Amino acid sequence: MDVQRIKQRFSIIGSSPGLNRAIDIATQVAPTDLSVLITGQSGTGKEVFPQVIHNFSSRKHGKYIPVNCGAIPDGTIDSELFGHEKGSFTGAYESRKGYFEEANEGTIFLDEVAELPLPTQARLLRVLESGEYLRVGSSKVQKTDVRIIAATNVDLVRAIEDNKFREDLYYRLNTVPILIPTLKERGSDIYLLFRKFATDFAERYRMPPISLNEEARRILDNYEWPGNVRQLKNITEQLSVIEEERVIDVDVLKKYLPDYYPNKLPAIYKKDLVDEKTFSSEREILYKFLFDMKADLNNLKKIVNEVMHKGGTAENVQHADQIVQSFENNSAAILNANDHQQTPINKIEGSNIQDTEEFVEESLSLEDKEIELIKKALDKHNGKRKYAAQELGISERTLYRKIKEYDIN
Repeated sequence: MDVQRIKQRFSIIGSSPGLNRAIDIATQVAPTDLSVLITGQSGTGKEVFPQVIHNFSSRKHGKYIPVNCGAIPDGTIDSELFGHEKGSFTGAYESRKGYFEEANEGTIFLDEVAELPLPTQARLLRVLESGEYLRVGSSKVQKTDVRIIAATNVDLVRAIEDNKFREDLYYRLNTVPILIPTLKERGSDIYLLFRKFATDFAERYRMPPISLNEEARRILDNYEWPGNVRQLKNITEQLSVIEEERVIDVDVLKKYLPDYYPNKLPAIYKKDLVDEKTFSSEREILYKFLFDMKADLNNLKKIVNEVMHKGGTAENVQHADQIVQSFENNSAAILNANDHQQTPINKIEGSNIQDTEEFVEESLSLEDKEIELIKKALDKHNGKRKYAAQELGISERTLYRKIKEYDIN
């Protein structure tokens, strides 16, 4: 099949090796009935490839049903996928077919498949293995002949380790894997996409298309594009509508690029596709440093106790007192600078040690600290999750999931 014709038919822009490889795999697997797992970051355009596979398959005259698994509540996902019988639950006033019954002899595309709850994953595995399923509230086995294509932006191997995704289902879905490259990895495709979007928006809004000067184009190529193609499209539309000047310079472009840093220091960076249990490695390092400092301070206090109980000289005791005081002041300053409160330790006065407050060792659990940070962010922004998520450096959806996971009121 001609790759260029496929790109024209499905409005795929670009010629990077990673993109061409993904299209090539999609067209080769299309004539078969193998299940396909499409992976890649959010906004890379994963939803186009199931359409390519379906339209070049023997099922092209059957139904193609895309399902966003992340947009369906857990309580109704089984009913949506497999159907239900009348009276099977409150509100089930009549029997209803599910997507697998509707898509019989066609293709069903399960987007964000990692969002499926574990019981639904077990039902899906049965469909993949035998083509059988049960409607909600029914004991009669139904049969379906459907091809399943799934997509996710989550690292499913990591999800399996965290017991959030079934390993057997992963291997069933991942018969043929297709990886969609990020926009940053597509190089010269970035400017081609920008021009395409600029032309489309010019036609839609009946205005001259925008363009970039040379410096602005370099900025466009060097930006990381965390939102991938979706982000580029949104920014191009904003520029087309808001800016009066049709030639965009670098100063204007930077206003539309969040977190743009022209000088990036070399760093080892790994962007996981799965939600992490912590917000960033920098916070983990900071926590460890602070807790280690507290432990060292506690040990130092014990040493001073031993020196004094063994009859140390007044000069040694005074010197130890100065060390402890200096250490405590420095650690307290660091903790206060990072919105932490230092637990008071024993004060040394002369040759007598008096405990003003018992030293309580804080929990070293990163999960506990994450809960504490979430609560602080919510309190700071009066419970507004959007701004709390921005403060924490995570998406609003991830924040909602963590609030539910930790049962935070």
